[in-house]
Amino acid sequence: RVKRVVATVEPHDSVKRFTGLGVECISGEAKILSPYEVKIGEKVYTTQNITIATGSKPLVPKIKGIENANYVTSETIWDLKILPKKFLIIGCGPMGCELAQCFTRFGSEVIMIERSERILIREDLEVSDLMKEVLNNEGVRILTHHKILEFTEVDNSKFLVCQSSVGVVRYEYDLVLIAMGRVANVKEFGLEELGVAITSKGTIETNEFLQTTYPNIFASGDVAGPYQLTHMAAHQAWYCAINGLFGKFKKFKVDYSVVPWCTYTDPEVATVGINEESAKDRKLDYEVTIYHLDDLDRAIADDETKGFVKIITQKGSDKILGATIVGAQASTMILEFISAMKFKKGLNQILGTIHIYPSLGEANKYAAGVWKSAHAPKRLLKYLEKYFNWTRK
Repeated sequence: RVKRVVATVEPHDSVKRFTGLGVECISGEAKILSPYEVKIGEKVYTTQNITIATGSKPLVPKIKGIENANYVTSETIWDLKILPKKFLIIGCGPMGCELAQCFTRFGSEVIMIERSERILIREDLEVSDLMKEVLNNEGVRILTHHKILEFTEVDNSKFLVCQSSVGVVRYEYDLVLIAMGRVANVKEFGLEELGVAITSKGTIETNEFLQTTYPNIFASGDVAGPYQLTHMAAHQAWYCAINGLFGKFKKFKVDYSVVPWCTYTDPEVATVGINEESAKDRKLDYEVTIYHLDDLDRAIADDETKGFVKIITQKGSDKILGATIVGAQASTMILEFISAMKFKKGLNQILGTIHIYPSLGEANKYAAGVWKSAHAPKRLLKYLEKYFNWTRK
């Protein structure tokens, strides 16, 4: 089914599609010779501007014995023909969690290994705790505070050796997934020879207009960072195109103020803007509002009550700084907060918007209602209480 879906989606990014849009597509191995020359095959093309969008590849760290470890990455895992009985996953980020849940449902015995103290480290603690509970309940074994030492083989059985809080431990496996992130593709197409600056994170260094060391060479997507998201690559590509075409007249600064992302577990985890962890790190004056989905009629009807809506607002204001939704269709539910933040609408506007009943989207309105209740004008309400008591006499 995965291969069928990929084959169906592929035409969306095909040569045929872009040719139909008026783009000349040239296939081949490219090398940037100068800021104005790109060689493809034996032919050299001259250009006024270049955009580098070479993406990234899975990070495969140098671990002792990894060459014989029988490992896969996110790019090779779907070539499997046989389900691994004992499946080991190194990394508990979005990819690790998604594939852990996927393969435990297929029937594998899944163990997740993480060096840090919790899974989904970019998300708030409540999110990590809830998703750990979900995965544990489905049979996934999660091991945090584990430092990888080496891969070994004993009597034709494969083992991962780690340093844990209780000492050196080892875990037997059939197949291991390396889910430790991705690294930008910055080599072997001319950047070194040109002296294009690379950041400490291994991405191409760009300014606020996505220009590199050379003002007419731009970069977008994973190769530029700071986010490894498909929709961010598309967002950045617009700035590269517009600044390349019209930068002589006016340049546009790339906007990172409203960035959403989603982890496609069940339930989904969707976030936009800042969460509570980043608000603390920035020492912001903020408030937290939470609405739990076990109170929502549609969630109850669908038996999808696991999750919550969590909103970060500026203290004393309905201004939305960020939101996280854990729940079914969270990637769709979060759109209301993305739009509100983009167009500078607050929780009062969300509360005043009609939402379809019954729908999961009502959770956003009820969350806004929780915020409103916490900011009710208590003094005014006391006067109103006295007034209506008087009118009853």
